[in-house]
Amino acid sequence: MFIEQGISKENPFWKYIIGSLIIIMAAFIGQLPLLFVILGKALNGGGIPSTNEEMLQYLEPNLSLFLIMISFVFAIGGVYLAVKYLHKQTFLSVTTSRPKVDWNRILFSFSIWALFTIVTTFLYFYYEPESFVWNFKPTQFAILFVIAVVLIPFQTSTEEYIFRGYLMQGFGNLAKNKWFPLIMTSVIFGGMHIANPEVSKLGYIIMVYYIGTGLFLGIITLMDDGMELALGFHAANNLVSALLISSDWSALQTHSLYKDVSDPSAGFDVLLPIFIIFPIILLIFSRKYKWTDWKEKLTGKISTNSITYTYHD
Repeated sequence: MFIEQGISKENPFWKYIIGSLIIIMAAFIGQLPLLFVILGKALNGGGIPSTNEEMLQYLEPNLSLFLIMISFVFAIGGVYLAVKYLHKQTFLSVTTSRPKVDWNRILFSFSIWALFTIVTTFLYFYYEPESFVWNFKPTQFAILFVIAVVLIPFQTSTEEYIFRGYLMQGFGNLAKNKWFPLIMTSVIFGGMHIANPEVSKLGYIIMVYYIGTGLFLGIITLMDDGMELALGFHAANNLVSALLISSDWSALQTHSLYKDVSDPSAGFDVLLPIFIIFPIILLIFSRKYKWTDWKEKLTGKISTNSITYTYHD
């Protein structure tokens, strides 16, 4: 089973703390190009951004997106180093319990959520056209498309490998059950978004969405014994959003097709995915992949004698 693949006497929880520091250090190294570009502009009279809003709009959007995404390439390298050399595991063992990655699962999950996002976004355009402006600039969008298609999957995959892979197994080692890793990774995943500008604009109610999304991704990972569905879903969510629509207050500033110019507010639309849409997606996945024994897979105990996919040099 997926979470059990990291359970081993050679994998005490303190190793995951060290591994997390390795990942954080790798991400910091990946942020240095962004910091150097900002510093260079500041030294050339560009001023120093003092607020989140100023930081988001400080650099040209495509350059900013490229530099932000680069840090995730380094971060996933940190995950690989921690898994292979600190924990002596294969990278596959923090990806799936299957003999190899099931790309059909990734593509199915990606397609389901990409289609839903596109349809609901255009319905939103139709019913509230005054909230959006056409923002299409051919050259800038073409550059955005290349950057987004190549690098956003690194960002989403890095987050999934950290939370639904590495830390899920790490907290499993600590608690020897499944409900604690599920809850902890969801809360930490949501908490990592607390500095996003959406929180200051919409209020802390948006944290229900972030934590709830982490819970949803954790559930499909545990039920499906692998991260493939979570990888596809997360990639679709961020990629389609980056290409379709942006705003002056969103975490990612892009040359998207549309720009949201409405006054942001949080209401039922924040809770709708958590309490209605995600359960429907869960039902679709459960029927397609014939999930059973939900209680055991989500809350059951983990045997200390579980077989792992670790290896030793």
